[in-house]
Amino acid sequence: MHGHLLSGLAARRRDDHPLRVTESDVVEYTEAVATMDQMVRDRQDDRIDDTLWLLSHPRTYTVGRRTPPHERPDPSRGIPVVETRRGGKLTYHSPGQVVGYPVLKLAEPADVVGLIRDIEHILVAVLGELGIPAERRDTPKGSPLLTGVWTAEGRKIVSLGMYISRGVSAHGFAMDVDADPEPWTWAVPCGMPDVEMTSVCRERERRGLSPVAQPEVRRLITDAWKRET
Repeated sequence: MHGHLLSGLAARRRDDHPLRVTESDVVEYTEAVATMDQMVRDRQDDRIDDTLWLLSHPRTYTVGRRTPPHERPDPSRGIPVVETRRGGKLTYHSPGQVVGYPVLKLAEPADVVGLIRDIEHILVAVLGELGIPAERRDTPKGSPLLTGVWTAEGRKIVSLGMYISRGVSAHGFAMDVDADPEPWTWAVPCGMPDVEMTSVCRERERRGLSPVAQPEVRRLITDAWKRET
């Protein structure tokens, strides 16, 4: 598996400098996007190397450009809804979640679909290390996008939405670790009204495994990215 991933994600990068991983705790969403946008500009101009930024956000809904009003939460819930330039539809963020923003300069022709597929494979491997069988899925023609990572039983555990700006990737993935699941039910996640969102700790509990803390999940993600890039 590692050989396959290495030939995919590593081959997509413009250069072979080591991937830099940076971490923050909880960062307000719009502040984080401003920082990420600066990182993208810095990578475009070769002021920094390829970077994976791991962090969390306060309780926030983010919506892609194609999210219709009926899929958004009622404002009375009191959780901000922020418009974003990434692909995909509605996603919920909270401090119980690990967010990853991969800022990568890509080889030409830049292939965002292929990049997302490679990231899905990496996160499937991470979840396997956590004792959670998971998979990526191809989207049948005419169906809602199945981008992200799913448990073997069909629950969604990772959301993913990205775009490319002047050859550099922006936005990324969100994996629930020990987040409260209820806010997902107040809107339509990812444009799929019937989807069940889940978390690392809930899936481990289903399998008789002990809870895991965010630092351990971040470590496994970091190790996997460094192996595969």
